[in-house]
Amino acid sequence: MNIQDKTIAQLRKMPDALVQEVSDFIDFLIMKHGGNNWELWLHFSESLDIGESDFSDYLSNLEDYEERLASGEIKW
Repeated sequence: MNIQDKTIAQLRKMPDALVQEVSDFIDFLIMKHGGNNWELWLHFSESLDIGESDFSDYLSNLEDYEERLASGEIKW
């Protein structure tokens, strides 16, 4: 059994969530070894972090700002 067959056999034993992580890592390795695509990967990765972040603090701050704006406490 070669390394590819062994790896595929291991993937088949894993739950889908872990297979997704492996797939993401494979994408990372392809980008990393693809030359200048490494910089694109870093930008994409940062964008994912922002997109998946918790916006609860942002929303509460926005609501506070809107209330202060509506009450005339601050001007736009």
